[in-house]
Amino acid sequence: MSEGWARTALAAYRMAGSFAYPGIGAYVGWRTARGKEERGRRRERYGYPGEPRPADAPLVWIHAASVGESIAVASLVRTIAADGICVLMTTGTVTSAVLVRERLGDCVLHQYVPLDITSCVRRFLDHWRPDLAIIAESEIWPVTMTELARRKIPQILVNARLSDRSFQRWRSVPRLAEALIENLAHIVAQSDIDGERYHLLGARAVTISGNLKADVEAPPVNSEDLADARRILGLRPVWAAISTHEGEEAMAADIHLRLREDRPRLLTIVVPRHVERADAVEKEMRARGLTVARWSRGELPDPTTDILLGDTMGDMGFYLRLTEIAFVGKSIHGEGGQNPLEAAMLGAAVLSGRFVQNFREVYQRLIDAGGARIVRDREELADNVAELFAHPEMRRAMIASAAGAVNEMSGGLRRTMAALDPFLLPLRLQQRLDRRTPDRRDGDVR
Repeated sequence: MSEGWARTALAAYRMAGSFAYPGIGAYVGWRTARGKEERGRRRERYGYPGEPRPADAPLVWIHAASVGESIAVASLVRTIAADGICVLMTTGTVTSAVLVRERLGDCVLHQYVPLDITSCVRRFLDHWRPDLAIIAESEIWPVTMTELARRKIPQILVNARLSDRSFQRWRSVPRLAEALIENLAHIVAQSDIDGERYHLLGARAVTISGNLKADVEAPPVNSEDLADARRILGLRPVWAAISTHEGEEAMAADIHLRLREDRPRLLTIVVPRHVERADAVEKEMRARGLTVARWSRGELPDPTTDILLGDTMGDMGFYLRLTEIAFVGKSIHGEGGQNPLEAAMLGAAVLSGRFVQNFREVYQRLIDAGGARIVRDREELADNVAELFAHPEMRRAMIASAAGAVNEMSGGLRRTMAALDPFLLPLRLQQRLDRRTPDRRDGDVR
């Protein structure tokens, strides 16, 4: 594959976006009808601003695709904003927008990321004029990257990772990968494996930071809700299946039915990764004869409740504080896994299926420390939950080991900030200079 082919492919991609632009409104309207776009903010997806840009101030644009990425960069965002630098944060989902508003609304401007179409991206950049673009994890959008490069705006990928599947896909088009990755001024990768993969794809400057998610604060919780729930639950045995994908809720229900034979007061917490599936999950649970309480309705489990369905966003801190055993989903049904760090830092023994490629290094560290276990299937998961209920000393040892592993993994924020410092230092100096510049309005020096 030649370099000319790669350039032609990128030109064809840009042209396809331009041709699709007149009909893109139907697509955005369809997403809006399904609750995937905010009706009043749809224009932001076309690059139209929803906020004014702070005048004559350095601005850093930070993009995080969804909830997980937004959580990962939250501490990074606050650290940059604490220097007095204006931060514009974009996300691509309604749920991540809610999270940014709740957790970072005091220190960022939020917009929805523009569609990767030339007119949308140019409109967005013409208004916001960022001095630096920071992208979380693995978001690579050809038009956006080339337009930033054309304007000589440095682009940095932080907490960067490449899944096995993505790496093989990029390896199959090496010239195209290099044509895009050469636009990145620096890549701050999660692990040695990720860093090596980016090097093989043509990255020139790569730093290994560790996972930023190990440095995030524990998910918040409403203390009154937690106290009420703990009072009602008393000494009931509780385990949780979190970030579950289709098939794993049914698996959790079957495990509940099996374990309930020995522990009739058992409560199982099920938290689907996509809350819009909650109605279907509830129906599936009730079809098995299980009683369900839904947190979105403000329902707390009574003594007869089998399943507490965690069908709200931003409440993982509540669900995990009710249990000491947590299965992390997309690992038995589905592939790639989900982030186990929140469960580990909130005092849970972590259980997972085998398919955790997207969090391989995190799981390896937890397993090596004794804070997590990998199970093959539903039967092995049920056996492990039963064993941890039966042996509290084993459960407590796993919890302590998981917490220790998270502590050892911390430091990603410090290393990321060190990699960003050459790009942020000029903005800090500019910000301080602007503050010291005398105001000469009306001929006065003040």
